[in-house]
Amino acid sequence: MTDGIDREADVVVVGGGIAGLIAARELSRSGLDVVMLEARDRLGGRVFTDHRLGRDLEIGGNWLHWVQPHAWAEVTRYGLDVTRGPRPEEAYWLAGDRVRRGTLDEFMRLIDPGMRRLLADTMRFIPRPDDPTTAPELAEVDRYSVQEKLDELELGVDEYYANEAAWVGHFNAPLTDGAFTSALRWTAATAGSWHLMHEASAVFRLAGGTQALVAAIAADTSADVRTDTEVQRIEHDRDGARVHLADGQVVLARRVVLTLPQNILGDLDVSPPLNEGKLAASREKAASRGTKVWIRVRGPIKPFFAYSRATEPLSVVRTEYIGNDDAVLVGFGADSTRLDVTDRDAVQRALTVWRDDLEVLEVTGHDWMSDPYSRETWLMNRPNQVTRYLTAQQASEGVLHFAGSDIANLWAGFIDGAIETALRAAREITTELEPHLPPNRSRVGTRA
Repeated sequence: MTDGIDREADVVVVGGGIAGLIAARELSRSGLDVVMLEARDRLGGRVFTDHRLGRDLEIGGNWLHWVQPHAWAEVTRYGLDVTRGPRPEEAYWLAGDRVRRGTLDEFMRLIDPGMRRLLADTMRFIPRPDDPTTAPELAEVDRYSVQEKLDELELGVDEYYANEAAWVGHFNAPLTDGAFTSALRWTAATAGSWHLMHEASAVFRLAGGTQALVAAIAADTSADVRTDTEVQRIEHDRDGARVHLADGQVVLARRVVLTLPQNILGDLDVSPPLNEGKLAASREKAASRGTKVWIRVRGPIKPFFAYSRATEPLSVVRTEYIGNDDAVLVGFGADSTRLDVTDRDAVQRALTVWRDDLEVLEVTGHDWMSDPYSRETWLMNRPNQVTRYLTAQQASEGVLHFAGSDIANLWAGFIDGAIETALRAAREITTELEPHLPPNRSRVGTRA
């Protein structure tokens, strides 16, 4: 062992979310010696299934769909079951200051003209969602927020509020902060269909929770997986990297995969420093700064969907579980500072924008914005970030490689995006290192 080094490895993967797990799996199956370091006491990162309110709830990322190819391949690989929440029987939305009550289909018909107009040129600006920055025209719209483009439509009050609330639900952020290109990228991934985009981002879930996917990937790697292990500093040169841990240990690696979210990547002490594109994006932060809250209410109730305004603490609420004498709702708001997800009375008040007949029994959630290992929810870019920074964010820097849902091409912000980028990073590293491996460690999946 080299003096001052506690462990040597072919690859160190920093972060044990979906991207880190996939990278560790692929690299270890190639015969490489891999150490994966996760600062939390659990694996999964921003996907997090926890038993609360009497159910296994997705505290972080949740939905997936068969139009998300990388995620669906993992569903097939591990034989995971997919389900969905109850179909809404009622819908509530605001028309000015009045509450409308109808069906989800009626709400969808209300927002359809505005959605079609807003997204009409999706495939012109992003003809290849798997390579989103290729069209020269993209730069001309990347400077706009989705709020600005929505305002250009000059919709009637009812239609405007309905469209606004739907987009706040998608962005988990004030629409003045969210890039119009983020709306285009999601819609381009479904070939321009806003209906399919909406379904792909908000309906289907794993029957065993995202914990089932995390557990399956973790069990499928021979990597040295360590939780409660925080990385403090990385020193790198053309020959490798020294990864310094908070407990004083040092791991020497030939390659490193960094999977940290955009908002905290720039906080890591890296020498020489990361490129300016990565650092600038981290300083600016992603647009998403919203909240997700789980709410148990007294039942029985009919499953419902509700949309309000961007200015309300909760912009979207839907029923996810129905019991005999209770139901569990999930709600989203644009700004995490407006609502304490552990305050039952505050959540009760937030629901009254639509209905005063619901009795809140318990609430729970996680403040991802205050979480030191995320400081963001799911990735939604600010204006100009895609065209200015995405290429730099994806670029390897010597022995450092990068993965994570935030820098995906196809489904940025989703489980699918985390898998896409991890597969790419693992392929690049395997290509670089495999010619230099001893014969008995080349592409065998296990080491002699």
